[in-house]
Amino acid sequence: MKGIFITLEGPDGSGKSTIMKKLTHYFKDKNIDFIGTREPGGTEIGEDIRNIILDKKNKNMAAETEALLYAASRGQHVHEKILPALKMGKIVLCERFILSSLAYQGVGRGLGIEEVRMINDFAIKGIRPDLTLFFHVDPSLTLDRKTKRNEGDRLEKEGTEFHKEVYRGYMELLKKYPENIKIIDASKTIEEVFNQSICHIEKVLKNQRGVIV
Repeated sequence: MKGIFITLEGPDGSGKSTIMKKLTHYFKDKNIDFIGTREPGGTEIGEDIRNIILDKKNKNMAAETEALLYAASRGQHVHEKILPALKMGKIVLCERFILSSLAYQGVGRGLGIEEVRMINDFAIKGIRPDLTLFFHVDPSLTLDRKTKRNEGDRLEKEGTEFHKEVYRGYMELLKKYPENIKIIDASKTIEEVFNQSICHIEKVLKNQRGVIV
């Protein structure tokens, strides 16, 4: 049985982590075979790379270095965790994937969408999500709340203009790569956002496996 790859995308503070936790409980309650993971990270090597990327002391990191580190973490993630799980027929829930790199480094850092896509294509060996849930919400509001709460990591502390540019990048990418992307209104309550997410996930399960959950 072919696995199903589902990714959660969106601006910082859009609620991805909260919904990820609720989806984890949902799949456990339904006895559905899955793994939950995140990017950057997901593996021991990937988590080490994540720490380097997000460490606030690394202020002088070049945009190219940042993009390559994300791709390196993703390559290890696909090789060690995502691809094996999909081959075993599992559902893979992943918080962030290549769309984030295209938005943050491709547009936010100004490296170019195609340039960032090429280095990631080398890393992911043709793996693409079967479903991407994009959590759509004004990033200036969510980022302000998140940074006030925990001071933010290196990318979260980049400032409003950077994150506005990332958001613009996401809007461009939704038009450029609409296949398998479903937009979630993340301005709603947690339960409403969760229900929107489950609706799209159940459709994918039904279409690919004939499963009604």
